[in-house]
Amino acid sequence: MGPLDGWALSTDATWLVPIPVVLPLAGAGLALALYRRPRLQRLTSVVVLTLVLVVAVALAVLADGGPLVVDVGGWAAPVGISLVADRLAALMLTVSAAVTLCVLLYSLAQGQTEGEESAPVSIYHPTFLVLAAGVNNAFLSGDLFNLYVGFEVLLVASYVLITLSGSAERIRAGTIYVVVALLSSVLFLVAIAGVYAATGTLNFAQLALRLPEIDDGVRLVLQVMLVTAFAIKAAIFPLSAWLPDSYPTAPAPVTAVFAGLLTKVGVYAIIRTQSLLFPEGRIDDVLLWAALATMVIAILGAVAQDDVKRLLSFTLVSHIGYMVFGIALSSAAGWTAAVYYVVHHITVQTALFLVVGLVERVGGTTSLNRLGGLARIAPVLAILFFVPAMNLAGIPPLSGFLGKLGLLQAGVREDAWLPMVLVVGSVVTSLLTLYALVKAWNKAFWQVAPEEIRPVHLPLGMVLPAAALVVVGLGLTVAAGPLYAYTERAATALVERTPYIEAVLPDGLRGTGESDEVATGGGGG
Repeated sequence: MGPLDGWALSTDATWLVPIPVVLPLAGAGLALALYRRPRLQRLTSVVVLTLVLVVAVALAVLADGGPLVVDVGGWAAPVGISLVADRLAALMLTVSAAVTLCVLLYSLAQGQTEGEESAPVSIYHPTFLVLAAGVNNAFLSGDLFNLYVGFEVLLVASYVLITLSGSAERIRAGTIYVVVALLSSVLFLVAIAGVYAATGTLNFAQLALRLPEIDDGVRLVLQVMLVTAFAIKAAIFPLSAWLPDSYPTAPAPVTAVFAGLLTKVGVYAIIRTQSLLFPEGRIDDVLLWAALATMVIAILGAVAQDDVKRLLSFTLVSHIGYMVFGIALSSAAGWTAAVYYVVHHITVQTALFLVVGLVERVGGTTSLNRLGGLARIAPVLAILFFVPAMNLAGIPPLSGFLGKLGLLQAGVREDAWLPMVLVVGSVVTSLLTLYALVKAWNKAFWQVAPEEIRPVHLPLGMVLPAAALVVVGLGLTVAAGPLYAYTERAATALVERTPYIEAVLPDGLRGTGESDEVATGGGGG
C-alpha cells in the first residue's frame, strides 16, 4: 500500500472513478447538440478532455493507496457492474487523457473539424469524445462484459474516424479494419459466454477465485480464446497484418490516437486477464514466441518501407512485442518493465505520428522518395522528429532505453534459454529500429529533394501539441525514478492479486456462498 493508504479507499474519493467515462459521454451529447455552433463545440471538447486529464491525475495519486471501486447503480459486486481504479488503470487513464487532449488540440489547429479533411463538425467532436469514453471504460472495467462494452464503444467511434472524408482509399482501409475488429469482437463475445457458462460470473475479482476450481482443459481453452481476441486488437503477430494497411490512410490526428491508444487497450486487457485470471502462466512460452516474432518480423517490414507513415505503423507493431515480452515473463520485474514501456510507447508513438502530419503538411507527401531538405526548410520540425525517433529506438538515457533495459534485466533474471532468446531479439529489434528511423530522418530532412519544396507556414496550434508530447516523452526520462517506482508498485499488486480482489469483494465473496477456505485459496494466487 502507498503513502495515501486510507484516504484512497475512502468513499469521498470513489466518486471520481466514473467521471472519465461519464464526462466524455455527456460531452459527446452536448457537442452533438451544438452542431450549429462550431466554436462552442470545440470549446466543449477541449474543456471535457482537460477535466478528464485532471481527474485521471487525481485518481493516479489516490490509487497509490489502494484500488478505488465504484459499484454502478449501487448494485454490489459481483451482481452489479464495478469500475475499478487501481494503479495500473489510473496510470493508463492519465497517459491516455494527456494523449487525447494533445491530439484534439492538434486536430483543431489542422482544421480537421472545419472541412480541411472533410470531417463534418457535427460528427468529429462527438465521435472523438465517445472514443475517449470507450478507452477509459475499458481501463476501468471490473468485469469481462463491461470490458467488451468498452471495446465496442471505442471501436464504433473508430469506424467513423477512420473513414472520415469517405475517400475510396479510406473506405477500403476502413473496411479491413472493421472486418478484423468484428472478428475479434465475435471471438471475445464467445469467450465471455464460455467463461460465464463455466463459472457463473464475469466479475474479474470473483473469476480470480472461481477459475482455479474449473477443469484445467476448459480453463486453458478460455484463456486461449481471450488472449487471441485481445491479440487481434493489440496487433500481435501473426494477427497484425491488418494494421499497416489501415492506420496510414487516416488523417494524422486519427492515425496518432489510434497508434497511441487502441492497440494498447488490447495490451492492457492481456495484462489484466493474464495477471488476475490466469496467473499460472500456462501459455507464457507461446506468448514469448509471439513476442519475438512480432518484434523481428514487423521491424523487418519497417526497414523495407519507403513511406514514413507505413514505416511507423510497422514499428508500432514491432514494439508491441516488447510489451508482450514483459507480460509473458509473469514476474514482478517483467510486469514493471512492460507497464513502463506501455506508458513510454503511447506517448512517443503518438508524438511521432503527429510530427509526421506536420511533415506531410510541409512536404506534401509522406513518401521518403519524394521528400528531402526539410531540415533547412523547417529545422524545428527536424528536431521534433529526431527526439522521439531516438527515444523509440532506445538511445540512452531516454525512456525507451530505460524501458528496454528493464525488460532485458527481467529476461536475464529468468535464467532460461527462451527469455534469453527474447533478450537477443530485443537488442536486434532495437538496432533495426534505429536503422529504420535514421534512414527515414536522413531521407526526409537531409537528402536533396527530387523536386523543390517550398516553405509552408505551420500553425502554432499544430506544432505546440506535437511538441508537448515530445516534451512529455522526455519527461518520462527525467521522472523515470518515481514513475518506475509507481509501475513497480502496480506490478507488485498485479502479482499479489489480493489487493484487487479484496477491494472489489471486501468480505471475500460478498454473498456468493463459497467457503472461506476456497476464497483464501483462490485469492492467494
